[in-house]
Amino acid sequence: MNYQNNTIVHLDLDTFFVSVERLMNSALIGKPVIIGGLSDRGVVASCSYEARRYGVHSAMPIRMALNLCGDATVIRGDMDQYSKYSRLVTDVIADSAPVYEKASIDEHYIDISGMDRFIGSYKWTHELRNRIISETGLPISFGLSVNKTVSKIATGEAKPNGEKEVPRDLVRPFLNPLPIKKIPGVGEKTCHLLHSMGVFTIHTLSDIPPEMIQHVLGKSGIDIWKKANGIDFSPVIRYSEEKSISTERTFDTDTIDIQMLERLLIHMVEKIAFKMRKKQKLASVITVKIRYANYDTHTLQKKIAYTSFDHTLMDTALELFRRLYERRMLIRLIGVKLGGLIGGVQQLDLFDNNDKMIKLYLSMDQIRLRYGSEAIHRASGVEKKEKVASRSVQSQMT
Repeated sequence: MNYQNNTIVHLDLDTFFVSVERLMNSALIGKPVIIGGLSDRGVVASCSYEARRYGVHSAMPIRMALNLCGDATVIRGDMDQYSKYSRLVTDVIADSAPVYEKASIDEHYIDISGMDRFIGSYKWTHELRNRIISETGLPISFGLSVNKTVSKIATGEAKPNGEKEVPRDLVRPFLNPLPIKKIPGVGEKTCHLLHSMGVFTIHTLSDIPPEMIQHVLGKSGIDIWKKANGIDFSPVIRYSEEKSISTERTFDTDTIDIQMLERLLIHMVEKIAFKMRKKQKLASVITVKIRYANYDTHTLQKKIAYTSFDHTLMDTALELFRRLYERRMLIRLIGVKLGGLIGGVQQLDLFDNNDKMIKLYLSMDQIRLRYGSEAIHRASGVEKKEKVASRSVQSQMT
């Protein structure tokens, strides 16, 4: 399939966290608002456009943000509420869209190729946007063009709360005058490097030979060069709550040792949560499975706020296991699955005042990345050597 002949929509909720807070407290409308940790070491997770006018931006220390905008209202984030509203938006899209991808908590892509045969693509997307605003109360912008890259850049130009279509024959004229930082995947370091070469606009970048860009930027250079030229063949990947990462353990000898089972469950969650963080994913559903000695299999699942934090996932997994294990029969198998995966890094660390917890996660993950996933884990998940032998089914993504 030639994706360059496709019609792709990119939808992005405007200042999503701030918008949710304003739904719950209308007094915040029109005022500078900062979402983030409330301590001196807190970091900005999101901020309103009113705050941005003072130079406030994401990942900035709260103390610095307040020096720039002393009148801002600082709110500690509520991931439960943000997850709830994210799901509401996804439900509206799922009810209308033929193929959609949930790229993050506040972003979606939709493939509406061929829609023009029935209804204008822009008209259909405009009506969908109005429906999202009507049913959720949240402002949202969209870009409509030939591929994911151009559509995402178009959304950025449409914000706040706007719409922009870039027809196929206008892709290059649209991209050319824009600064290189508008290209998805071009971060601060890449920007600085290209600026040092005199490359400031997408037009200049697109005219440089791709071999030279690759020499300067490495493997990612060709991908950035293609995006500068409006080339992106990546498909919209159909979203499903079933996308998951899981692991399970079958015991050689059936067991009723609850303490051992709970320690094992903690270790399993810790292991697959690390795999999820490596892939920069967040989970919104957790499922626990047990199989009794007579092969009866039972599962229980729970929707949760988007997270990749072990301690949150472990508490829920243990809760589900204790609710699930009612028959007090010998157990043959235990398993855990993290589902409803979306792209994104853990946001709660930006709301959390527990600086020690954040540093602990970073340190543990660095050790695992260097020495392997089994190099370090929680004492509560350690199995005693004399306990029941078992066979492990490796963690897998589905």
